[in-house]
Amino acid sequence: MEKLDIGKYIESAIDSITQHAGPVLDGIALVIEGIVDGLQNALLSAPSWLIMILMALIAYYVQAGGVKPALTKKGFKKAFGLAIFTVIGLFLLLWMDYWEETMQTLALVLASAFLALLTGIPLGIWAARNSKADQVIRPVLDFMQTMPAFVYLIPAILFFSVGNVPGVVATVVFSLPPAVRLTSLGIRGVPEEVVEAAQSFGSTKRQLLFKVQIPLAMPTILAGVNQVIMLALSMVVIASMVGAAGLGERVYSGILQAKVGLGFEAGLGIVILAIILDRVTQALGGLGKK
Repeated sequence: MEKLDIGKYIESAIDSITQHAGPVLDGIALVIEGIVDGLQNALLSAPSWLIMILMALIAYYVQAGGVKPALTKKGFKKAFGLAIFTVIGLFLLLWMDYWEETMQTLALVLASAFLALLTGIPLGIWAARNSKADQVIRPVLDFMQTMPAFVYLIPAILFFSVGNVPGVVATVVFSLPPAVRLTSLGIRGVPEEVVEAAQSFGSTKRQLLFKVQIPLAMPTILAGVNQVIMLALSMVVIASMVGAAGLGERVYSGILQAKVGLGFEAGLGIVILAIILDRVTQALGGLGKK
C-alpha cells in the first residue's frame, strides 16, 4: 500500500499559491507592513514620558470604569494602583534600555490584534446567525487552536519572506479563534425574549444586530479581545524566529547565545507588558457592561 504523503500535497498547494497569487500576497504584505511601521513610528517618535502618561491615563480610565465611577474610593484605589504600576513598569523598561524593543513589541501586538479582531468579529457574528456557517467554521477553529504555533511560521515565511510581516500573519492566525468563538457565544447568549421583543417592535436584522445583540454581547466580545491580545503577545518570542523585531528578538538572542541574563531581562519586559495589557483589556469588559 502506497504511503499517503499529505505534506507533498500541501507543498504543491503552497507553491501554486505563491506562483499565482503573488500580487495579492504583495498587497497583503504592504498593508501589514504599513500598519506595523505606522504604529512603530508613532510610538517611537513620541517622548517616552508622554507614552507613559497616556498609557497610565488609559489604564486609570478603564480600570475605574469611566470618569464618574473613578470618583468613588474603591474605584480610585483600583484605577490609581494600575496607573502607578503602568508608569513604574514602563519606567523600568526604559531604565533597562528596552524601550525601543517594548514599543516594537507593542506595535506588533496591536497590529496583530487589530487584524485578528477585524476578521474574527464578523466571522463570529456570521457563525452565530447562520448554523451552516457555524458547522464549517467550528472545525476550522479547532484545527487552528490545536496546530502547534511553530507550524504557522513555515507558510508565513514562504509567502512573505522574513521580517515583521510573516510574524504578524502567524500571530493573527494563532490568535484569531478566541475572537470568533467568544463573539459567536456572546451573540447566541442574548436572551430569546429580548430578540423576540425587538422583532415584535419591527426591528430589521441590521437594527437587531447593532442595537440589541452586539450591545448585550459586548462583555463577552471584550473578553475575546482580551484573549486575542494575550495570545498575540505570547506569539512574540516565536515570531522573532522569522525576523519579527521587539522583545522576542532579545529573548531569542539570549537562547541562541546561551545568555540567561539577556533572556530574563527581555522576558521580564514581556511580562510587564502582558500584565498591563491584560488588566486594561479585562477592565474593558466592565465598561462594556455599562
